[in-house]
Amino acid sequence: MSARPVLFPLFLKLDGRSVLVVGANPETEGKIANLLASGAKVRVVATHMTEPVRALAQAGRIDLQRREFTSTDLDGVTLVLALHEDDAVNERIFCEADARGVLCNIVDQPERCHFYYPAVVRRGQLQIAISTGGLSPALASDIRKELDQHFDPEYAEWIEALGQARERVLRILPRSPRRTRLLQRIASKRAFQKYQAAHTRGGQEQR
Repeated sequence: MSARPVLFPLFLKLDGRSVLVVGANPETEGKIANLLASGAKVRVVATHMTEPVRALAQAGRIDLQRREFTSTDLDGVTLVLALHEDDAVNERIFCEADARGVLCNIVDQPERCHFYYPAVVRRGQLQIAISTGGLSPALASDIRKELDQHFDPEYAEWIEALGQARERVLRILPRSPRRTRLLQRIASKRAFQKYQAAHTRGGQEQR
């Protein structure tokens, strides 16, 4: 058995970037929604489409083209997601994207993927991604469910407050061990517990 590649974890900024989706089926619906949430410019090429995808097109949120995939669809795109009913088309999309240096993900076909979708715990700007390198998405999903119970919804607001506090610290203090210690202290579990307590008291007083 050949050694599996070591994956490089990262979060992409897709705001304003062009992304191609080939196939408008239930398997790509959620991915299209996530791409839109990231600010990507989504173009969908498909011969058949689900109602949710059609609704996105009618609302002007995606560029939907009802036809078969062509090589020129890859012009200028940052990445491509695909799941065509004809597996030969999936192979063609992957090979052409690979030749052009365009990142490609053929849904649920790890051997035709330059990247995988992780299972993600989201609390506002806090995102915790879990990947098994395509070996067991079910395990990644189970781990996500476990982590989901450990991170309270208040993390979303706390992250925003932390960002503002960090900006103030960086503006006031020069780079130094003291600044590092302060940033670590305000981002500690104890600091979050204090934030939770204050948030709870504030809610009770409003009632």
